[in-house]
Amino acid sequence: MTRSSRLILAAVALAMALAYPLPLWHIALQAPQYPEGLGLYIAIDRIEGENPHDLSSINNLNHYIGMKVITPEDIPELRFMPYILAGLIGLGLVAALAGRRWLLATWVVVFAAGSLAGLADFYRWTYDYGHNLDPHAIIKIPGMSYQPPIIGGKQLLNFHASSWPAAGGWILVGAMLVGVALVVREYRARPGAAA
Repeated sequence: MTRSSRLILAAVALAMALAYPLPLWHIALQAPQYPEGLGLYIAIDRIEGENPHDLSSINNLNHYIGMKVITPEDIPELRFMPYILAGLIGLGLVAALAGRRWLLATWVVVFAAGSLAGLADFYRWTYDYGHNLDPHAIIKIPGMSYQPPIIGGKQLLNFHASSWPAAGGWILVGAMLVGVALVVREYRARPGAAA
């Protein structure tokens, strides 16, 4: 790898550490009875309301339609995701220090696989919350499910739900894109050369 690619990779890997304090994902709910809206921030090791009482308000609303209570302590992914991110950061720094193109490509592949697995797990989590409803719920609408979108917006009764990466998530998206660009750059610059 060129010196500049190694420096960029090291900087990107270190920047990924910002995903520890910053939230990864944001889910927002808008409805006439909540003009300020309600929101959830999903971070690498916690889920919290956008405002102090939002998580409690969302859980109260979910109770009426039979959704499970969102209890961050009951979500095992929040316990091991910090270690996965640490591994990705470490692998990126090792690739930058070693300067081997195959390590850079390995980092991008592992990063992409981890991202896809994370999105699949997020989908499974939202599907479970939105479909496995309490049959004794106060409000029952036959055929209705309440799964929020993974990305984008969706109408759920009188609520409009939207789901997008938050600051930490955008940093990880940017890191992935830079990694892909570095792989392309390195393999175009020295085609056929030994890594």
